[in-house]
Amino acid sequence: MGTIPEQLSPPEEHDPVIWIGRERVAPVPVAAPDAPLEPAPPREWLRKWLLPGGVVIVALLIASASFMLLGRKPHVTPLMHQEELPLVTVITPAIKPVTASVSFTGAIAARYDMPIANEGDTARVVGVYVEPGDHVQKGQLLAKLDDSVLIPQVNRLEASLEQAQAQAALSAAEYQRALGVEAAGALSKEDIEKRRATAVTDAASVKVAAAQLAEAQARLGRTRIVAPFAGVVLTRHAEVGQIAAPGGDALFRVESGGEVEMRGQIAEQDLVQVKVGQPATVYLTGTAQPFQGKVRLLGAIIDPQSRLGDIRIALQPDPALRPGAFARAEVTIAQARRPVLPKTAVFTDNDGSYVFVVDAAGHATRRAVRTAETSEGGVAIASGLTGSEQVVKTAGGFLREGEAVKTTAADPTLPP
Repeated sequence: MGTIPEQLSPPEEHDPVIWIGRERVAPVPVAAPDAPLEPAPPREWLRKWLLPGGVVIVALLIASASFMLLGRKPHVTPLMHQEELPLVTVITPAIKPVTASVSFTGAIAARYDMPIANEGDTARVVGVYVEPGDHVQKGQLLAKLDDSVLIPQVNRLEASLEQAQAQAALSAAEYQRALGVEAAGALSKEDIEKRRATAVTDAASVKVAAAQLAEAQARLGRTRIVAPFAGVVLTRHAEVGQIAAPGGDALFRVESGGEVEMRGQIAEQDLVQVKVGQPATVYLTGTAQPFQGKVRLLGAIIDPQSRLGDIRIALQPDPALRPGAFARAEVTIAQARRPVLPKTAVFTDNDGSYVFVVDAAGHATRRAVRTAETSEGGVAIASGLTGSEQVVKTAGGFLREGEAVKTTAADPTLPP
């Protein structure tokens, strides 16, 4: 670009001439020594300074706006640094009457269950006259064994007894006659003594025959399997044609009087709280009806391996209480009013059970508690709570000790 001279004002004879060189050196006006300086017109001053300055300012503003929009990134706060408090649902424990109980499982059994087997000689079963579930009376015939061998033996022994009795009577009569003629000297003392010995021997033979007959009759009587008492037949293992040997398996099992009970085992720490006579409720699988009973017996020892002790619940006879049925029992040991919490509010770790309580400052703090009873209605708290605290209902496992939280009340219409 060439150098273009700029004419600031119309030239006069005494005005100096100003030239702008290529190096853009600031002009030095050359004025006449005697010429007075005159101010520039206003419009010329504006054109010289204000318009170029405005252009520069606008350019600076555009450059600054471009840098702000294109070169600078917006500031974003990371999520981990955002201060947002967790929202938790709190609940005030309800004070309710709580029944403390001990639960255990077991089976229904006959209180007096007697096995009945063959007590006589080995014989074949020739008749079975009862079925499981039948009610029998004392002395009622249950089964019969083969007596075809024993009956002739009894008949023979009866005849032997009669012979012995006749011989004993004859010997006794001869001895009495000998005593009658002893004074007349018709018989010697030796003959009289022989007749006395014969009478005594024959009398003893009668006793032997009678004993043998009684033994045979007893053996014959044992071919009849009868009920030792009135009750209900539980099982029957006797079959017609079966060989029943003495000391073998029981042919029948009979319960006395239909009395039943529940038998189970409970932990040693619960065994201390349970007492004989305490009320109990028994539930059978598949039956909604509860059966009432009482603790009848507690075991005298505790198994060193399982740490369990025996317990028996006496029950009233009922057709639904069949021996062998699985059952669950609850023994009532105490009744009291305690705070009750939902199961979701109580946690357990190596240090025991605990809950999270929100204090007045809005911080969640851990509180150790001792539970008394767990049921469908919730967890009863034996100690650790008074019932006026704000307890975290759910999500307590995600909180830290002393963490600040926001709270909202639980909906009372929802189940715990």
